Amino acid sequence: MAKYGKSAQKNVKSAMRRRKKGTLKSGSGQTVRSRKQAIAIGLSEARSKGAKVPKRKSARKSGGSSAKQSRKK
Repeated sequence: MAKYGKSAQKNVKSAMRRRKKGTLKSGSGQTVRSRKQAIAIGLSEARSKGAKVPKRKSARKSGGSSAKQSRKK
């Protein structure tokens, strides 16, 4: 079973083309140069359109719990 749908692929492809052309903007309005950021924007747009895309992995994990465990040891 495929993780990503066809429409998600189209969105990423479109974002990559816009990046290469120099018209792809991030949320803050800056021009995107990074390939990874262009892919992330394409997937985000696909999610908002309702395409088949896996859920995001949490970007930030709370480091407090692991620090507390190491202190107990």
